Amino acid sequence: MEKEIIEKIKVVRIGVILSLLTLLFGFVLGGLFGAIEGKIKGHLKEEAQAVFDTVYEGDSVKMKKITDKSWAYFKRAHFHASGLGAISLAVILLLMFMQTTWILKEVTAIFLGLGSLGYSLFWMFAALKAPGLGSTGAAKEALSFMAIPSAGMCIIGLILVLTIVIKTVCCARNSSCTS
Repeated sequence: MEKEIIEKIKVVRIGVILSLLTLLFGFVLGGLFGAIEGKIKGHLKEEAQAVFDTVYEGDSVKMKKITDKSWAYFKRAHFHASGLGAISLAVILLLMFMQTTWILKEVTAIFLGLGSLGYSLFWMFAALKAPGLGSTGAAKEALSFMAIPSAGMCIIGLILVLTIVIKTVCCARNSSCTS
């Protein structure tokens, strides 16, 4: 039994590892928030202060608004990593036991793991980029090359697993299904 499970895990191992890395990223961010929150916020303020005259045109209210929202983006990275990492891991583990080809399992697991990690990292990079640009919207737009494919991989991966689960469950009850 144990050997069978290990063989099933090997098919989805890349996705499992990426999901665990996503969880680790979320945990590390949470730890950093507890250990050096002031330094992170200070770094965001320093980045904004470096372009205070040019980008913010001396507007300290606008600068504070952007650095505060950047901090919120850091927290969003933490939340996304924790949630997407756990969800992708659980869905990949479910996928392991479904009836489909190994290549579909492997690709789907990679989509889920990589999408989760990429989307979580997107929020952190947006947090770091926004103070220097003077806009969280501009930061998100500059990193859309990362956000769109990552989110898409998560959605496609989940749709694939849902389809595979439905097919597996329905075919298990209906002997007329073919593989």
